[in-house]
Amino acid sequence: MDHWFQRELQLIEEKGLTRKLRSFSNGNESEVIISGKKFLLFSSNNYLGLATDSRLKKKASEGISKYGTGAGGSRLTTGNFDIHEQLESEIADLKKTEAAIVFSSGYLANIGVISSVMKAGDIIFSDAWNHASIIDGCRLSQAKTIVYEHADMVDLEHKLKQSRGDGKKLIVTDGVFSMDGDIAPLPEIVALAKEYNAYIMIDDAHVTGVLGTDGRGTADYFGLKDQIAFTVGTLSKAIGAEGGFVATSTIAKNYLLNNARTFIFQTGLSPSAIEAAREGISIIQNEPERREQLLNNATYLRLKLEESGFVVNEGETPIITLLIGDSHEAVQFSEKLMDEGVFIPAIRPPTVPKGSSRLRITVMATHTREQLNTVINKMKKIGKEMDIV
Repeated sequence: MDHWFQRELQLIEEKGLTRKLRSFSNGNESEVIISGKKFLLFSSNNYLGLATDSRLKKKASEGISKYGTGAGGSRLTTGNFDIHEQLESEIADLKKTEAAIVFSSGYLANIGVISSVMKAGDIIFSDAWNHASIIDGCRLSQAKTIVYEHADMVDLEHKLKQSRGDGKKLIVTDGVFSMDGDIAPLPEIVALAKEYNAYIMIDDAHVTGVLGTDGRGTADYFGLKDQIAFTVGTLSKAIGAEGGFVATSTIAKNYLLNNARTFIFQTGLSPSAIEAAREGISIIQNEPERREQLLNNATYLRLKLEESGFVVNEGETPIITLLIGDSHEAVQFSEKLMDEGVFIPAIRPPTVPKGSSRLRITVMATHTREQLNTVINKMKKIGKEMDIV
């Protein structure tokens, strides 16, 4: 097998797609230590800086002191604590839904919903740029999956019109797309869902805690209420902890509890993660200035990069895409930034389409204006050296 692995790895290397791990010696703060060297971090999903907040650390420690380090089993056997249910109630309150159910990761939540709800004879309409967890959920279901062009409502309507059958129809989309930072056109999706009798599932992984009143997410951002059958999210990004959830109706929650294999057979979320998530949600609701600072930082950095001549995505989210194109050049740019003390990994196929390799820059509420200016100046310098600007 090693000979086969070696050949496959060589092919990956020739395409400029080799990946490797880098070890951080501290948490995802605005400055990190990698291999003993200090770097400015502009690639973390710790949008509000809560993953390293002392209040979340304290609550995590209290959870361990009372409940131990692990759940000890699936939630349907021995792993369901009262704090699991308290967290679910608090998520439902944040999302303004009847109920919520917590999974051990957002990935498992997406797979669990799609693979348990959608059956043979049903049809899934999935955005072309949806996250891998959505794609895998579609593959695991027995439903027919129809991929529509990214955020293209004309294409989605055409495919809804062409679909036939008496089964359920589900339109599934990211709320904010993780590699481009653009927001799904949810009002148009809702209108089409009503016209063609389809349900909607939205993945708010990169939206929860960032957009909408109290960080409620995409539906609230657009002023849409009670239009979404399933809102999936993660506790590991803006909330600053670990785990995933589905906000939905009470009856749908009970269905998932009895049918979603990634819930039934997965060990329950650890007490430390639960208590940290509960504290993160509380802070998000009570400190709106964190979201304001995050979005102000994103606007400033995006504008300055545009003014410098870089090709960056439009928008208002903290995900900023600096398009390079060639995977080798993207890696070279990232490595030059490393030499300058800035950590922004290159994103290459298969994560993004061929020819669209880029630097995925993310800002945090905890980035200072000085740090933002430093990364802008270093990127301008490298961009000129590589004839990108």
